[in-house]
Amino acid sequence: MAISNIRYGEGVTKEIGMDLQNLGARRVCLMTDQNLSQLPPVNAVLNSLAKYGINFQMYDNVRVEPTDQSFLDAITFAKKGEFDAYVAVGGGSVIDTCKAANLYASSPTSDFLDYVNAPIGKGKPVTVPLKPLIAVPTTAGTGSETTGVAIFDFKELKVKTGIASRAIKPTLGIIDPLHTLSMPERIVANSGFDVLCHALESYTALPYNMRSPCPSNPINRPAYQGSNPISDVWALHALRIVAKYLKRAIRNPEDREARANMHLASAFAGIGFGNAGVHLCHGMSYPISGLVKTYKPKDYNVDHSLVPHGLSVVLTSPAVFAFTAQIHPERHLEAAEILGADIRTARIKDAGFILADTLRKFLFDLNVDDGLAAIGYSKADIPALVKGTLPQERVTKLSPRPQTEDDLSALFEASMKLY
Repeated sequence: MAISNIRYGEGVTKEIGMDLQNLGARRVCLMTDQNLSQLPPVNAVLNSLAKYGINFQMYDNVRVEPTDQSFLDAITFAKKGEFDAYVAVGGGSVIDTCKAANLYASSPTSDFLDYVNAPIGKGKPVTVPLKPLIAVPTTAGTGSETTGVAIFDFKELKVKTGIASRAIKPTLGIIDPLHTLSMPERIVANSGFDVLCHALESYTALPYNMRSPCPSNPINRPAYQGSNPISDVWALHALRIVAKYLKRAIRNPEDREARANMHLASAFAGIGFGNAGVHLCHGMSYPISGLVKTYKPKDYNVDHSLVPHGLSVVLTSPAVFAFTAQIHPERHLEAAEILGADIRTARIKDAGFILADTLRKFLFDLNVDDGLAAIGYSKADIPALVKGTLPQERVTKLSPRPQTEDDLSALFEASMKLY
C-alpha cells in the first residue's frame, strides 16, 4: 500500500511556508492554472510563502485537462528553474502536471515517452530521486494528492493516457476544506462523480490475487493492483460519504459540512483506487475526453472544448456496472444499497441492473447530460471510441469481467442515452 502523507483541517494551508522551510527549500515552483491564480486558495499559499520568506516562481499556465504539449511546457519551465521543491494548487490537472514536471526535471535525459504508460509509451520504472512535492487540492474529485498517477491527452492519437509510478506521489497532500468553497456548481458535480467512480470501480475491480502474471521484480508491480482488503475499506467509506453529501455539496455552495466531507471522500477514494485501480468507466472515459468535438461545459472558464474528466467517467457507469455485475454481484448490490436502493427483495442476479438504475436516478436528479449523445457523440463515433479504449490496458485489465471489442461497442452504445 502506498499513499501520500495527508494533513487535513480548515486553514492548514497557512502552514505550507513552514513545511518548505523545514524541507530546506531554496527555489520553489508554485504551479496552478489561470483561473485559480486569482482565487483564495492560491492567495492563501502566496501569503504563507511570503510570511516565511520562501523564494518561489509561479507557473500558472496549466491546461485544464492537460495535453502532452501542456505537460512539456511545464516540464521546460521546471528544467529551467532548477527547483528543489514543488507546490501544486488546483484540481487533478494542476497536480498531475506538477508531478510530470517534477519527474522529467529530475530525469533530464529521459525522453518524454520513457515513462508514459505502455503500450503508448515505454512504461519504464522510475529509478531517479524526485524533489518534494506538496499538493493542495482545490476540487473534491481526483484524489491526485494521494496517488502516483498523472493523466494527459496525447493529442496525436486523440487519446488520454498517463504516467503511473509510486515515485511521483506527492510528498504531502494538504486538504483544506476552505478551498472547496470557491468551486462552482458543475465543478463540484463533475469532480464528485470522479470520487463516485473511483470508489465503485476500485471496490469492483479484479481481486489483487487474481491479477497475473506476478511481476518478476517488485519494482515492476503496478500501482494499480486490483481490489484488496485495505482499499475496500476506503472505497466503501468514500461511497457512503458521496451518498450522503454529494447532492448537498452541489445544491448549496454554503454547505460547509457537505463540501468538507466531499473533500475528504476524494482523498479516501484516492487511497482506495490509488492502490486497487479503476477499470472500465475510466478506461472508456479517456477516448470520450480525447475525441471531444465542440462540447463546452457550464462553469468551466476555458478557451477550448473539453469533457470534464468526472463527467466522461460517470456517463458510462450505468452500462459498465450492468456488465461487470456478473462477477461479484454481491458487491454491486452492496454499492446500490449504499447509494439508496432498497434491496430487501432484490435477487442477486439482478445486481447489475439495480446498480445501473440507482446510478441513472442519481445522475438524473443532478441534471447530468443525457448520455454521450448529449455531449456530441453518435453511433458513428463508436469505432473510434473503442479504438481509443484498447490502449488503456493498465485499467481495462482490472475489469472483473474481460471484454471484447464488441462488448466495448455495446457499452458505448448503451451509454449514448441514459434516461
